[in-house]
Amino acid sequence: MSDDMEDVVGVLTEQIERRFATSMDKLTAAVAKAPNANRDATGVVQWHGLLVASQAALQQAEDDLLAALETRTGELADDPTLALAHRVNTAVTVRDGRAMVLRWLLGPDAQGDRAAERRARFSGAQRGPAVSTTMPARSAMRPAPQRGARR
Repeated sequence: MSDDMEDVVGVLTEQIERRFATSMDKLTAAVAKAPNANRDATGVVQWHGLLVASQAALQQAEDDLLAALETRTGELADDPTLALAHRVNTAVTVRDGRAMVLRWLLGPDAQGDRAAERRARFSGAQRGPAVSTTMPARSAMRPAPQRGARR
C-alpha cells in the first residue's frame, strides 16, 4: 500500500487534534465520559473510530491478498484470489467513504447552523421514513374500469 493511503488516518487525526486542541486519546476519553457535552466532538470521535477500523480491515485484506499472490501463478479469473482482490477494493471504498465523512465534519462549515444539519444527517437519529409506508386506500389500489370491459 502506498504511504499516501496510510497517511489518510494520520492526516485526519492531526486535523482533529488541531481543531479540538487535544490529543485523539484525550478527546476519545472525554467523549466516552460525557458524550452529550460536545456533539461535534462525539460525532468526530465516532467517525474517527470507524475510519481506524476500516483502515485495519483494509490492511488485513491487503496482507491476505499479498500472501495469496505470492503462492499463485497464472490468471486470477477463477479462484479465491480474485475474491481477495475484490475484498481489498471494497475495503478501500469503505475507508475512503468514512474519510470523506470525517473531512466533511471537519470542514469550514462544520460549526453553527450547518454543523447541526450535518450532525443530524450522520448522527443516526431517526426522522422517519422518506416515503410513506402506509397502504393506500383500497379505492386507490383498484384500477378504474375501462369502457367496454366486462368484469
